[in-house]
Amino acid sequence: MSTTPNVPYRLEFSVEVPGTPEQVWAAIATAKGMSAWFGPTEMEEREGGTLHFTMGPDMGSDGRVTGWDPPRRLVYEEDWAALMGKEPDELSPLTSEFLVEAQSGGTCLVRVTSSGFGIGADWESEFWDDMGPNWMPFFDNLRLYLAHFPGQEATQLEVTASYAGDSGSVWATLRDALGVGAEGSAVDVRGATGTVERVGERQALVRLTGPVPGMLMAFAHADGEGKATAVVRAFLFSPDAADYVRREEPGWDAWLRGLSIPA
Repeated sequence: MSTTPNVPYRLEFSVEVPGTPEQVWAAIATAKGMSAWFGPTEMEEREGGTLHFTMGPDMGSDGRVTGWDPPRRLVYEEDWAALMGKEPDELSPLTSEFLVEAQSGGTCLVRVTSSGFGIGADWESEFWDDMGPNWMPFFDNLRLYLAHFPGQEATQLEVTASYAGDSGSVWATLRDALGVGAEGSAVDVRGATGTVERVGERQALVRLTGPVPGMLMAFAHADGEGKATAVVRAFLFSPDAADYVRREEPGWDAWLRGLSIPA
């Protein structure tokens, strides 16, 4: 097998979101903005600036900004080989481009393209097959953020737990425990109230209204070897959010770890 990364991969999609190009740019091209709907992000906000996404305990992705044209175009590269634990010459950087186009009616179209080159290994095509379903739900977060919390800084709460079992069973248990019904239905769990905004395959998004306003994501994914992980991640927008997280995160952690997954 060739060890030159010359096998092309590409993912393209578009999302329409509320807001001006400047508001959308602040959400997708700043550390504060990305941290409010995607995950903890460090970014030097300029061409050539460094970039780091925190993706979980002891896991992250490093990169750099390669295109910077506010408020229209952002391009960044991530070190795909380092992220996947591969030799540097096996994979090209993973390049992502965001194009912001103003639409009539106070919205913008965000065109997202990710691309890279590998050596054609089986795991590479699996990675790209999973990338869209794993990444695209976050753009519902972006839409919700821009609709209700534009420009605000998020305080994040996140708890995870791993179980023996498949991701479908873990998700079904988590969904039922959260009381997630159809889109538009009410949620009331552990004193948090809100409305279901989206239900997808093994993931859901809730707009929280109390006691702290924000967004709550819940999802489950397979870990391999007959195990699966459940994640509850909230982006909270309030001066009281940090106190809420300090007070309630241990309880959320115990609640999640206490779920009983059917054998």
